[in-house]
Amino acid sequence: MKNIQLLGLLLVVVGSFLPLVHVPIIGNWNYWKLDHYLAITCWIFAACAVFGIVNSNAKIVRSFGVLLILLFAFTLVAVKLKSLDYFSFLPFKSWRESFAGIVKLKWGWIVEFLGAFLLVFAGNNKKVNQRTQI
Repeated sequence: MKNIQLLGLLLVVVGSFLPLVHVPIIGNWNYWKLDHYLAITCWIFAACAVFGIVNSNAKIVRSFGVLLILLFAFTLVAVKLKSLDYFSFLPFKSWRESFAGIVKLKWGWIVEFLGAFLLVFAGNNKKVNQRTQI
């Protein structure tokens, strides 16, 4: 199961460099362009998951996988709220929502979430007590 966990970890790290948000005129943003602190937090969680994978501790890997999923969900909500706040100077709410809708999420989020879910669900195998009876 270590290989699947390492694959999930690789997907999380590589996904942070993929396009996550498309802002018109400006272009695509990855995790580092979205927010430095969130990107550093993502990489710290990934490093802690490496510690759990190396020490064969599934609890650590699973808990940091859940923390990564929560971080990604928080980032998605923050992007949506920030885009609504960015156009707060517009007088009508429908205009704000229309202009905030031009900020699009990109395919990098699929890679991020897939990697985090692999970290969470890859270590579910239970070791069976294999005693031989004579």
